[in-house]
Amino acid sequence: MTHRIPGADCAPEPERYRYGEIVSHGVSTALLTDKYELTMLAAALRDGSAHKRCTFEVFARRLPEGRRYGVVAGTGRFVEALAQFTFDPQTLAAVSDFLDADTLAYLSEFRFTGDVHGYPEGELYFPNSPVLSVRGSFAECVVLETLALSILNHDSAIASAAARMVSAAGGRQLIEMGSRRTHEEAAVAAARAAWIAGFHGSSNLAAQQRHGVPALGTSAHAFTLLHTTADGTDERSAFQAQVDALGVGTTLLVDTYDITDGVANAIAVAGPELGAVRIDSGELAVLVRQVRDQLDGLGATGTKIVVSSDLDEFAIAALRAEPVDSYGVGTSLVTGSGAPTAGMVYKLVEVDGITVQKRSAHKASAGGTKEALRVAKPSGTIVEEVVYPAGHPPPTEVGFESRPLSVELVRGGHPVHEHNLEQARARAAAGLGSLPWDGLKLSKGEPAIPTRVVAPDKPTS
Repeated sequence: MTHRIPGADCAPEPERYRYGEIVSHGVSTALLTDKYELTMLAAALRDGSAHKRCTFEVFARRLPEGRRYGVVAGTGRFVEALAQFTFDPQTLAAVSDFLDADTLAYLSEFRFTGDVHGYPEGELYFPNSPVLSVRGSFAECVVLETLALSILNHDSAIASAAARMVSAAGGRQLIEMGSRRTHEEAAVAAARAAWIAGFHGSSNLAAQQRHGVPALGTSAHAFTLLHTTADGTDERSAFQAQVDALGVGTTLLVDTYDITDGVANAIAVAGPELGAVRIDSGELAVLVRQVRDQLDGLGATGTKIVVSSDLDEFAIAALRAEPVDSYGVGTSLVTGSGAPTAGMVYKLVEVDGITVQKRSAHKASAGGTKEALRVAKPSGTIVEEVVYPAGHPPPTEVGFESRPLSVELVRGGHPVHEHNLEQARARAAAGLGSLPWDGLKLSKGEPAIPTRVVAPDKPTS
């Protein structure tokens, strides 16, 4: 094949790839990567090793400290991004200063033609779970490392943190409100991941447009302060304006000034049918009970209480005995302190059928293309994850049940799996429900179940 670097006047037609309810229009993802991936590609093309058949795997050697399980999110976004991993003239121009002509020619016609298998979104994962398996030539697999890891590490970290909050909330509503605490695109991905883990909605409108995540929210303190006049504050006018616009089912923010007066003004304006009040400051455990008593005394027994203000899973758990109906969570969900990285890595495990593995101290990896199954009691409680050489599942012990975990995501470069977020939500809920009781603890401890890695029969290199 003769390779040609396309000129600016003959850029390829944008790829249109349907993913769920979204249509992406050919925005290249090829530069969402690290330079060394392309320099490795150049060296491999030069010495002829670029076309060796390889398998790369994504896995986490360990869970973040204090975590007992992880929740997979981002595989759907990775497949979508993979379809757009192409090099148009502008993209090629950005790398032409350090790549040779042969490498640029190869990239000009690059399309991933390999296979991808992995855990579907919403599935739990544990140390050494083969979350993603990418198979193809070295050239087409090596350049995907950063793309895969940046998506999976971010989304899985958010989903894992969100799942802990879902567990702590005990069925009460959770709203993701972290958009103003992170990058604008990360905010959309975070809302999507939190939705997979069981959150009920997000404040982010782009997440609703792109992924169908319900958008929730009413007003901030600024709206109440807006109604200040020369004669003083006028909280009732602010509440009246909101009710007139949104109806009595709205949620009124009652802690801009005195919270007791705020509740009284809210009910005076909206009546006892008011949908909810929100508290965004103060000693929530004390205030929630006081507000509930006040609402009930005013006849607003059906008015719900929404709380926010730097909540995390521990604060949510501490409020579980209080009459809270809904939690708004932002900073602790979308930042590193609340959602530490999933710690996933992308490692070469097989070359032309030969098992390879890294043996560095504290960074060793198990070689060979792998699959996994999860073993459970007849009651459904999981007891073990077994990672084994692909195509050779071990027998399941009598009295236990097992199920395979990986699904085919991409075949011959073409997506073959429907990434349905409702199914992902159901999968995450089922996974949390299958954990042994101590696996849901928020305290530090070992992973909820052990992972057993079955060694391959063939020799390693």
